[in-house]
Amino acid sequence: MTATAPHGLAEPHGVTEEQAQTHSHAHGEEVPPASARPKLAVWKFASCDGCQLSLLNCEDELLSIAEAVHIAYFPEATRAVVEGPYALSLVEGSITTPDDVRRIHEIRAQSGVLVTIGACATAGGIQALRNWADVDEYRSVVYAHPEYLRTLDTSTPIASHVDVDYELRGCPVDKKQLIEVLAAFLNGRKPRIPTYSVCVECKLKGNVCVPVATGQPCLGPVTQAGCGALCPSYGRGCYGCFGPQDSANTESLTRQLVELGMPADDIVRVYRTFNAGAPAFAAASDAVAADARDRAAQERGPE
Repeated sequence: MTATAPHGLAEPHGVTEEQAQTHSHAHGEEVPPASARPKLAVWKFASCDGCQLSLLNCEDELLSIAEAVHIAYFPEATRAVVEGPYALSLVEGSITTPDDVRRIHEIRAQSGVLVTIGACATAGGIQALRNWADVDEYRSVVYAHPEYLRTLDTSTPIASHVDVDYELRGCPVDKKQLIEVLAAFLNGRKPRIPTYSVCVECKLKGNVCVPVATGQPCLGPVTQAGCGALCPSYGRGCYGCFGPQDSANTESLTRQLVELGMPADDIVRVYRTFNAGAPAFAAASDAVAADARDRAAQERGPE
């Protein structure tokens, strides 16, 4: 298998050309039997289920998808369970427990192509905030019997544990991008998913730049496109739902946020949200936090 491939999807494993063409079902065309279609499995780890719901929200498109693949395992949609191996696995959620580690290796072993969907699966999700916290303290405060809890000290993306063929960003994923990834799989081609920033989407929509016009902080310059510039289109700064774009200049953005008058603690928080564990955002937040500590130490002077 290939390692994580942010710009391409591996060729379908075990899927014939005849099977790959079943996605082009037209009116009146006979739907191939389930045994002739590639098996699709959808898996959940630590997450809110939002990315699985994005697939269910495809509505009319989902009907065509169901005719092109055999939905073999998808607890969110059906109780039916068909044993693997699976031609394609979609994985939502981050790895947060020892059992998660075991399960993701088992899933990888029985999946031809493995695609991670959403911020939790690709960057550890909002639960990656534990990576900067004392998990033992959380255990003692939240649980009456923490000795029964088996958890990891960190929340990590799927790619930290197994080879991933493609990562689809978003919190949640965009349903059009999800359909594009599935269509690319069926055709044995690379998905056409943008890696440029949300600023490009704003320009294409004719939006007025939020930080320039209003002074509000906006992560658009460092965030990957995919949401259609949803928040800026309503006069709100980007929250970074799709994680860092392929050439995120977080140092420049941090300087801009400082110029806008944002305190260091708030800057750390804007980087540590849905994609806190993404390397570019994690590094940016760590740099701001370290600089704030150094400044505080200088102000205190020698002890």
